[in-house]
Order: sequence, then C-alpha cells, then structure tokens
Amino acid sequence: MENDGIKKFVKAIVDTYEDDSGINFIDTTNLPLRDRILEILDLLTEVVFPGYTGVKEVTSSNIGFVVGDILCKIQSQLNEQIERALLHQCRLKQCDGASCHIMAQDITEYLLNRLADIRNLLKTDIQAAFDGDPAASSFEEIVLSYPGLRAITTHRIAHELYLKKVPLIPRIISERAHHETGIDIHPGARIGERFFIDHGTGIVIGETAVIGNNVKIYQGVTLGALALAKGQSLRGVKRHPTIEDDVTIYAAATILGDITIGKGAIIGGNVWIKDSVPPGVIVSMSKAELVYIQKKSKK
Repeated sequence: MENDGIKKFVKAIVDTYEDDSGINFIDTTNLPLRDRILEILDLLTEVVFPGYTGVKEVTSSNIGFVVGDILCKIQSQLNEQIERALLHQCRLKQCDGASCHIMAQDITEYLLNRLADIRNLLKTDIQAAFDGDPAASSFEEIVLSYPGLRAITTHRIAHELYLKKVPLIPRIISERAHHETGIDIHPGARIGERFFIDHGTGIVIGETAVIGNNVKIYQGVTLGALALAKGQSLRGVKRHPTIEDDVTIYAAATILGDITIGKGAIIGGNVWIKDSVPPGVIVSMSKAELVYIQKKSKK
C-alpha cells in the first residue's frame, strides 16, 4: 500500500515536468554547475586578496607559485563552466555550438588578463572606504569585514563576464554577494573608481545603471527602473539612473528611471526621485513634522 502511494505521488510530480521550459533540465548535460562556479569565485577572490582566506600560506618568496597554481585551476574550471553556459544557450537558440569551446577559452583568457586591472580598481574602492568611514581602523578590516567591499569585488568580476555576454554565470556570481551581504548589484551595472558602499543592506543597483567616480551610497538605496510592466520589451534599453562623479546618496533614497544625478550632488535620505538632478545641488525631504504625545503614567 505504501509503495502504491509513493508511485501515485511520483506520477503526479513527474506529470508536471511535461512540456516545461527552463525550470527543469532533464536530458540536459551542458548546464553550468552553480557550486563549481562559486568555487571558482572563491579562487578568484584569493588571487585578488592573496592570503586573506587563510586557505594558502602566502609569503613574498612563494607568492608567484601560489598565484600561478590558483590561476591554473581557474583556467581549466572556468573554461569548462563557460563552455557549458554557451552550449546551453546554443541549445535554446538551436545553433550547433561548434565554436563554444574556443569562445570559452578566449573569455577565460580575457578575464585572467583583466584581474590586474580589477585589483587596481579595488584598491581605489578600499581607499575610498577608509577615507569615507571614520570607523575604519585599517585596510585589513575593510577587506576582511566590510560587506560593501565584498559586493563590489564580486561585481567587478561578474561585470567582466557580463561584458563578454556569458550566459547565466554573471548572475550566479552576483547573487552570491546578494545572498551574503544584502546588496543586490546587477552584473551589467557600470561602476567607476573609488566606489564606497557604507553599511549596504538593502541596496539595489539595476542592470543599466551607470555610476561615476568617487560615489558614496548608504544602506537601502535603490537605483531602479520605471515601467517594469513592459517587461521583456525593455530588454537592452537604458532604464536605470546615471550617477555622475562625486555624488553622495543617503539611506533609503529611491532613484528611478533613465535620469541623471549631476556631478557633486547630495541626495538626502528617504527621497523619491524620478527627474534628473542638476550638478552640485542638495536634494532633501521637507522637515518632517514630529508629534510628541505624553506617556500616561501607570497608577
């Protein structure tokens, strides 16, 4: 009786798999493996910040060997996962996938070639965090414990793969940082030097957002889009804000649509902005009217 019951449950579930598209991967072997991609991300982070994870003991005499060993692992594993992603895309588009192997090798080489530039960008982000946060006691504290740096490090890696039009993998990488930090940065967002996220929880930065140099944002900020009801018809359209250089955006500000926040502007907390802001201005809410009610004393 029990086995018959299980068979009934199995049939009911399996029947729901019929004619599915995208939510199951039966008879498919070329989907990239999420856990493997996250392992690769950890290896990339070890190259960017050598010695910080404690996985490998790094000294001035062995640093070249350590980095070389890690890069060899990244190269072979990332090649495989990018090829899987490209083959999966080819399956959906019904192309033969003949060039996916070579494309994967080229993209992997591109990313490895970009790692030195990514490190130089992250140095500016760390300096911005140190300069902008009086609570920061050292660069080491920022690297080890600041969620904003974790998020921007992951983003700068994911963004390079996004630029090369790698399917799936950039979003898998960015969602790892989102899960760990509460900071949601789409891999398509373009972010300049000296980017500082203070606190960070609840920040959302959309795909077509553009952020200049020396920008500082606080927790709860949204750089979002309007007219999402149009859905797929907006694919590829600029629909998120452009934030020019030297802008500060305070907590819980919501900035929506393809608008520009001008150079040097300061956006106050809790504001809702749907129109462009000129350079150098301060935008704030009108002073809230507070109500004080005397507590009743207990008898």
